[in-house]
Amino acid sequence: MIILRTLLLMLFTTILLPVNASEKPFVIKPLAEDLGIVWGMDFLDETNLIFTQRSGQAGLLNIQTGQVTWLKGLPEVHNENQGGLLDVKAAPNYAQIGWIYFTYSKPTVTSAVTTLARAKLAGNNLLNWQDLMVTQSESFKDIHFGSRIAFDDQDHVFFSVGDRGNRGNAQDLSNHAGTIIRLNQDGSVPKDNPFVGDANALDEIWSYGHRNPQGLVFDGKTNRLWEIEHGPRGGDEINLIEKGQNYGWPIVSQGKEYFSGRPVGERHQEGVIEPVKVYIPSIAPSGLIVYQGNEFRTWQGSLFAGALVLRHLNQVVLDKNGKAIAENRYLQALEQRVRSLTQDKQGRIYVATDNGVIYRLSAQ
Repeated sequence: MIILRTLLLMLFTTILLPVNASEKPFVIKPLAEDLGIVWGMDFLDETNLIFTQRSGQAGLLNIQTGQVTWLKGLPEVHNENQGGLLDVKAAPNYAQIGWIYFTYSKPTVTSAVTTLARAKLAGNNLLNWQDLMVTQSESFKDIHFGSRIAFDDQDHVFFSVGDRGNRGNAQDLSNHAGTIIRLNQDGSVPKDNPFVGDANALDEIWSYGHRNPQGLVFDGKTNRLWEIEHGPRGGDEINLIEKGQNYGWPIVSQGKEYFSGRPVGERHQEGVIEPVKVYIPSIAPSGLIVYQGNEFRTWQGSLFAGALVLRHLNQVVLDKNGKAIAENRYLQALEQRVRSLTQDKQGRIYVATDNGVIYRLSAQ
C-alpha cells in the first residue's frame, strides 16, 4: 500500500517552483513518503539512498522505483526529545571498504551520549557494528546531541556534538559537549589534533564553543570544513571550522535569552572566531551541503541548509574567499520542516522533511 501511494504521489504531484526572477523554475518531485523524521541520508551508489529515522530505524530508498527496504542490525537508541538515530554517511571509498558511519544517542543510566559508529551492509543487514567513539557528553537533558558527520580527503572523519543543554560544557575541554571531533576513520586519534598532549583537554577535539551543530560538510575543492549551528533566540551561525579554534558559545553569541530577551554573552571577543553568517531571527538549521554539481551550474560552491522553524531550503552564496555575499530561500510553499540534504553525482539535490517525505530537485 505504501509503495502504491508513493508511486501515485510521484506521478501526480511533481511541482514547478520558481527559484528567483533570474533563473528558470526547477522541478521538485517526491520520491517516498511516510518515512517519519528522516534525520540523515547519503548515497551508497547511483541508485540506493540510505537514510536514518530519528526513531531508530534505517532504510534504503531505490530512487528509480521508490521502493524502501528496511535494515536490520541497528542498536538501541535513546529516542527521546532530540535524541535518536542521527546522521549517516558512507565512507568516501565505500565501494572498496564498505563502511557506513552513523551517529546516534546511545542510552546511558541518566540519558544518552552522542556516539559515532560504523557498520557494513550485507543485503538488508548491518553487520560488524562498531561504536568507534562514545563521547563524554553526559547530561540529564534530552537536547542538543548534534550530530552530523563529514569526511575530509585525508582519511579523517569529523562529527559534531551539541552542548547537551549545559552551556558551560562548550568552553570546558575536559568533555566533548559543544565540540567538533576529528578522528581517523578507524576511530583512533590523529597525532596532529590540536589538543594532543594537553592534560587539560581531550585529544579528540578539533574545535569548541559550539551550541548545537546540526550541519557539517567538508568542501574538497577549497579544503574548507563548514558548520551550521542553532543559536538561542536568534543567532544561528554558519562557521568556517579551523583547527583548535574557539567559536564562542556561550561567552560570545549573537542570540538572546528565550524568556527575558537579554543578550547571551558578548557580541564579540578577542580570540573567538566570528561566524561567516548569522541568522536573526533564527531559521533553526539542520543538514548542510556544499553544492558541487552540474545540474544547477550557477549554484556551484553555494552552501545549502535545511530550515526547521522557518521551513525552507536556505542557500548562502559564497565568494572565492569564503565570505557570504547573498542568501536565497526556496521551498517555502511546501511549509515543511527541512531536516536533511544530500546530492547525487548528477548534481540533483535530495531534501527530506519532517513530514516523512524525500524530495528530489532537478532542472527538469
